Amino acid sequence: MHPLACDEPQADDALLLWATGRQDVRIGRTDPGETDGPGQRVSLHIGRPSGGENTVKASLTPGQARQLAAALLQQAAAAEGGTADATAGQVEVSYLGGESYAIATRGHTLLTDQPATAGGADTAMTPTELLIASLSSCVAFYAGRYLARHGLNRDGLHVTTAFTTATDRPARVARVRLAIQVPGGVPPSRQAALLAVASHCAVHNTLRQPPDIAIELT
Repeated sequence: MHPLACDEPQADDALLLWATGRQDVRIGRTDPGETDGPGQRVSLHIGRPSGGENTVKASLTPGQARQLAAALLQQAAAAEGGTADATAGQVEVSYLGGESYAIATRGHTLLTDQPATAGGADTAMTPTELLIASLSSCVAFYAGRYLARHGLNRDGLHVTTAFTTATDRPARVARVRLAIQVPGGVPPSRQAALLAVASHCAVHNTLRQPPDIAIELT
């Protein structure tokens, strides 16, 4: 295959990613009315330009296109033996378009985006929501481990987190409140210990004792 410049516009306003004698790969946009779905969509064409057998065409929403991009990034990293992916203790973030980013670590990929009111397509959680999700899931993990360790049922364990952002500068989360629900109940003698364990999860400890953070341009 001979890759072509992805930023080189084609006559049909599609991007020709690469071409061989038998197969082209093109991506582009389709306007409302050209597809069954509302709004602009992303078109994917794999096969001969004129179509025919073994030609694959797909019409994707912007969110689906970003999910496909994230999956391709993950598989590309795996194919390169992890050189483009993150190892333990390392996270890689790549721009996908719009306000969306792909986050990769140890072969796992997730996305962040912004709501439409902030210029995004609302296809994923925001980084701030991801921070709250990290804290909530860490608390749930520690609580679940405590329940299992003491022979208590953790089926249905649920953590609900409410947070508010500050109205002044700097931009930050100002208030977080977590509620742990254990449907099977927790004996009164175990409740204080459960809360103590959950309150000392790794993420919560990190927020209470901020690490040394350096941001630099490379």
